[in-house]
Amino acid sequence: MEGYESHTYGDAFADVYDDWYRDLSDVTALVELITEFSPGHNLCELGVGTGRLAIPLSASGFDVTGVDSSSAMLDRLRSADTDSRISVVTGDMVDDMPAGPFDVVLIGFNTLFNLESHARQQECLHKCSNALTDGGVLVVEGLAPPSQPDDATVDDVSVKSMTTTNVVLSISRHHSADQLVEGQFVEFTEEHGVRLRPWSIRYSSVEQLDAMASASGLSVLARFNDASRSQFDPATGRHLTMYCRSK
Repeated sequence: MEGYESHTYGDAFADVYDDWYRDLSDVTALVELITEFSPGHNLCELGVGTGRLAIPLSASGFDVTGVDSSSAMLDRLRSADTDSRISVVTGDMVDDMPAGPFDVVLIGFNTLFNLESHARQQECLHKCSNALTDGGVLVVEGLAPPSQPDDATVDDVSVKSMTTTNVVLSISRHHSADQLVEGQFVEFTEEHGVRLRPWSIRYSSVEQLDAMASASGLSVLARFNDASRSQFDPATGRHLTMYCRSK
């Protein structure tokens, strides 16, 4: 998408993210899962955003470092993190990722897919592997994309929400050959008129993720549909995968 940069999503969604995505995942279950598998309490979250995950993880006893390229998102996190317990890094989650060591590196839902190419995603997993302690885990939440013909381009327009004073339309385009889905949420309100909220993801299949992880010295520790630990089923359209450093 022309003009789209690493901070575009965060800057566009910061003011509505917590309202729109509060039910994106079971945060309590995720905290419990990470606590069970982690060998220690040092955790880095890439794409930390408003702190939807980082703040409850910090409250449960983790020493959290959060990385995000969006100042708007991090401003929200700082306002919510009233005890200033989370260490914040403003920057790219590949180029500016702290060296660690960390017991856990967390990449929340679809955050890895904000990286625009296979090479950048591979580099991110390599950085994560190098930053892990012995026995440390990498947690990746993502979508499991539906199969499409390799040359398909699928457009979609739908209503995300509608009230008497607010309408949000979802407009997206899926380029199968490039494994790219990009779109806009177009918000109409009586008070503020029209607001555009662009997004773009370059997805990878679980098989591609596993291959990238293996190339980075990581192997699959566990894979679920989500933090509730239900059995992985590609038909659900999502997954939570935990990787550990290969022996």
